[in-house]
Amino acid sequence: MTQRLHLVFGGELKDPSKNEFKNADDIHLVGMFPDYASAYAAWKSEAQRTVDDAHMRYFIAHIHRLRDEETEASPTEELG
Repeated sequence: MTQRLHLVFGGELKDPSKNEFKNADDIHLVGMFPDYASAYAAWKSEAQRTVDDAHMRYFIAHIHRLRDEETEASPTEELG
């Protein structure tokens, strides 16, 4: 089975309507996860923890897509 690594990270944005961090040195690296479900759980926990701060945003990066950029994956494929 193919390993599908996911990185969860976040931090304060310059503008909540955009995806540019205020200070890249302050990005919070939550961790690397072996599957989408565990990455999603970590993302959800951090997003809920910072829900009252509109400038804080967390993301899931699909690291396996960086290794094979030619292969597209649908959101439902991530859970399988």
